[in-house]
Amino acid sequence: MKKLLILSAWLPAHLMAQGPSAGKIIEQIDRNMASKSRTMTSTMIIHGERGARTMEMKTWTEGVEKSFTEYLSPARDKGTKMLKLGDQLWMFAPSADRIIQISGHMLRQSVMGSDLSYEDMMDDRKLTDVYNAVVVGPDQIGDRPCWVLELRAKAADAAYFMRKMWIDQERNIPLKEEWYAKSGKLLKQIFLSEVKKIDGRWFPTKMVYKDMLKTGAGTEFIINDIRFDTPIPESMFSKASLR
Repeated sequence: MKKLLILSAWLPAHLMAQGPSAGKIIEQIDRNMASKSRTMTSTMIIHGERGARTMEMKTWTEGVEKSFTEYLSPARDKGTKMLKLGDQLWMFAPSADRIIQISGHMLRQSVMGSDLSYEDMMDDRKLTDVYNAVVVGPDQIGDRPCWVLELRAKAADAAYFMRKMWIDQERNIPLKEEWYAKSGKLLKQIFLSEVKKIDGRWFPTKMVYKDMLKTGAGTEFIINDIRFDTPIPESMFSKASLR
């Protein structure tokens, strides 16, 4: 009886020390990061070997299946558009005046010379739909206490076999991520910062991506304005909009 009393007194403290379950954490991340729709203007700064290039764009997204992006600057890229419908992706380049479908191995190619691939930009699915997760311990990013999660793909079409995430314990958003191949090789590293409360949710408005297989100082992705759950005309998500 004494042993049972000791065990029952120890369990709650032990569980509290372990923190919340991985499943609960990624559900909370999805709640912050996912939305029915969003409209966003952003700036992408690509730090390549020959200097930096800055691009501005506007993106309309509905759920995880539909997305439309138009490049606003610089002049040579202005009017370039991308349309995602499900797992299909099309691009319109005004200089060539034609629509190109991007598929297969081409999805792994760099977007405009950045550290992001088309595949990275396309996958808006919830973490709970793609990965199983475990908490591997606490850590800290700057002055923010974090939970460190390891996520392993359960969806056959996941772009990365394993992801490691540092999750802000209070705000339930990622502050750092590492994306790995099945071999265990680190492919990409992402730092997320400038966290703001937008429409009642915490959201990082700056991400710095680094493709570990490329030279260069990485790609900054800065969200200038974002609106969640705003109505978007259905006509936006059509090939006609590309022209």
